[in-house]
Amino acid sequence: MLRGLAGAILLVLTLYAWGSIEARSDPRVRETVMALPGWPSGTPPLRVVLIADIHAGNATGSPERLARVVTQVNALEPDLVLIAGDLLPGHAPIAAPRVIEMLTPLAGLRARLGVIAVPGNHDHWVGIDAMRIALEDAGIRVLSNQAAMVGPLALAGIDDDYTRHARLGETLAAARKLRGAHLVLSHSPDIAPELPADFPLLLAGHTHCGQAYVPGWGSVQPVTHFGDRYRCGIIREAGRTVIVTGGIGTSGPPLRFNAPPDLWVVTLKGA
Repeated sequence: MLRGLAGAILLVLTLYAWGSIEARSDPRVRETVMALPGWPSGTPPLRVVLIADIHAGNATGSPERLARVVTQVNALEPDLVLIAGDLLPGHAPIAAPRVIEMLTPLAGLRARLGVIAVPGNHDHWVGIDAMRIALEDAGIRVLSNQAAMVGPLALAGIDDDYTRHARLGETLAAARKLRGAHLVLSHSPDIAPELPADFPLLLAGHTHCGQAYVPGWGSVQPVTHFGDRYRCGIIREAGRTVIVTGGIGTSGPPLRFNAPPDLWVVTLKGA
C-alpha cells in the first residue's frame, strides 16, 4: 500500500513539474503565409506577429517572463503586433495602479505599424478601464468593436464575445468603409461561423490550445462553444481561415500539458 501511495505521489509530482516547465517555456514560433483579397496593388507583404492570453501578473506572467517574450517578439522584426485579448489574469477586480504595473513590460514591444490589442474576458472581469489606460501609456492601441486602417489592412477589432461585448455586425460594417484588405482580430474564435465571405481571415486566442490536452480525448476543459473545433492552429472552413494562437500564459493552475505556449508570425500578401 505504501509503495502504491509513493508511486502515486511521484506521478503527481512528475506531472506537476512537467506542466509547470511547459507553461513557463518560451513561446514556440509558428509561421504561415496568407494571401488576402483586396490587397492594395504594389504593396509588399506584411509581417504580423500574433500573441494572446498573456495573463500578466500571475505565476506564468511575471515581469521577467514578459520581458523575455517582448525580446522574442521584437527579434522577429514584425511590421505589426496584434494582441488577441486576455492581457490580465484572474476573475476579480484588481486596483488600477497594479494593472498598470503588470502591463508595463509590454511598452517594450516594437513594430513599424504599431501594436494593437482587443479585450478578452479576463480583461473585462479584472479591470478593462485600467487596462486601456495602461496600454495607451505603453503606446498600444485598443480596438473595442472598432475598425482601423493599419497599413494595407482594414482591421476589424472585435470586443470579447465570451462576455457578450462583441458587436460584430457594426464593426465589420465600419471596416467595409475603409479601403484595405479585410482582417478580423478577436479574443474568442467563436465568432468565426458568423463571418461573411468578404472577411476571410480571423486571428484569435482564448483557448490556450486547451492548456491541458489529452491526445485521443481532447481538451480537459474546452472554453469555447465549439469544443476543440478551434483549439489552436490553422482551421480552414467554409471559405474562411481561422488562426488561433495557443497563447503565452495560463488561467487557473499555472500548468500546461501537450499545449505549449506559442505565437504566430503571419505574413500577409496580395491574393
